[in-house]
Amino acid sequence: MSVPHLDPRLLRAFVTVAEELHFTRAAVRLYVAQQALSRDVRRLERDLGAELFVRTTRQVTLTADGERLLPYARRVLAAQDELLAAFGQARPLFLDLNSPGLATGHRVLRRARELAPEHEIMARFESGLTGAATELLAGRLDASFGRYAGLDPALRAGLDHQPVRYEPMAIALPEAHRLAALPEVPLAALAGETVYAGAGNPRTPEWTDLAHRLFAGRGIAVAPPAPLAVGVEEFERLMAKTGHPVLAVVGFPPLPRTVVRPLVDPVPLSPVSLVWRKGLAHPALDTVRRAAAELAAEEGWLRRPENGWIPAIDVSVNSVQD
Repeated sequence: MSVPHLDPRLLRAFVTVAEELHFTRAAVRLYVAQQALSRDVRRLERDLGAELFVRTTRQVTLTADGERLLPYARRVLAAQDELLAAFGQARPLFLDLNSPGLATGHRVLRRARELAPEHEIMARFESGLTGAATELLAGRLDASFGRYAGLDPALRAGLDHQPVRYEPMAIALPEAHRLAALPEVPLAALAGETVYAGAGNPRTPEWTDLAHRLFAGRGIAVAPPAPLAVGVEEFERLMAKTGHPVLAVVGFPPLPRTVVRPLVDPVPLSPVSLVWRKGLAHPALDTVRRAAAELAAEEGWLRRPENGWIPAIDVSVNSVQD
């Protein structure tokens, strides 16, 4: 009995459909026509002598044989990517920096490009680790930055992470706010305030959760969901309209008629990790991890001040990683 030759392209088509469970979305990801994608999947099914998907007009699901094939196919494709990378043919690494104004990811990217200029690392901006996590698991992104412990456990199960930094947190205040003249703002001074922390934004619940944990028992309220402001002008307009201070980090990009003040007593810290999909093998990812580790060591990014605060769950998750 002859053993069929399995084209890796057919396996990639299968894995993409298995991840999307939707032929149209899978075709968009692969930049191919849906007809061509369906043809590739049917050819793979013929080569293996097995039906891999159940297709109806409403949904696509994996068969038992499809479920059995998926981990093998992923390992084959990871090995192919690793082989190509060894001969200098790696595809670009897509690295999410969350927001153009946040410094940590930008600094890691800059150091990684200095360490290995031969690698192509492309920046993306997904605005929030929860939003980026679905893109990571679907293979549309390779790595991102954010609060790993704040992700849903079901998302964390498919991801790996490397702690990078405990970022000191801050508060963005309108210039006319009663606390704006202070060089730093004690947390106790925010008692009675309502602070915006992204409530209702489906891409950043890990940040809102951090705010709830920080404000609990301190008499500080998290502002209710507001329309998502896209761009500096809209954010400034919404801030002026509500008058709410905004939870931020030190180094938050300045906005017109706004001041950013560090929070103290205690110093709240936002845990930032580099996060990537489990099993991802890419030489540029190794370089990004090295860059993050170097900067953390040089800048003391993972040293917590004596009066620093981070949630217990973050301590636990990061300890497991260590």
